[in-house]
Amino acid sequence: MNEMAEIKGNGNMVELATFYVGDSLCGMDILKVQEINKHMEMTWVPQAPEFVLGVMNLRGKIVTIIDLGGKLGLSPTDQKKENRNIIVNSQNEYIGFLVDRISDVVLADWDKIEKPPANIGNIKGRFFEGVLKTEDSLVGVLNVEEVLKEEED
Repeated sequence: MNEMAEIKGNGNMVELATFYVGDSLCGMDILKVQEINKHMEMTWVPQAPEFVLGVMNLRGKIVTIIDLGGKLGLSPTDQKKENRNIIVNSQNEYIGFLVDRISDVVLADWDKIEKPPANIGNIKGRFFEGVLKTEDSLVGVLNVEEVLKEEED
């Protein structure tokens, strides 16, 4: 069963944890978020892709930290005080997405989330399930599993 069908089966309402990657407002199903924490010290991983910043120990679990801006084809995230790691659990592996800053939780009707264009402001469209129009912005709804897939070049 794909992720979209899973969300739609939830009464068509979804809570999105929103965050900024550069100037782009993105969101993901809050049920995918394990926790959000401050950017912590990491261990560099030799020969890892450029967007993998390193690994860290989070209460005994090894978490791979990915620069979400770099992974999405945007400029790498400037590491600063406002940065946060959004920790997700994908296929029993903990992954942290480094983002510029956290925004709000938005309650959305899945029926109002539109299909993503092929390219969202220089962001690869395949990484998104859709786009939510709010009163004052557009939220790119991230497809977590697609972001974590290995690229086949």
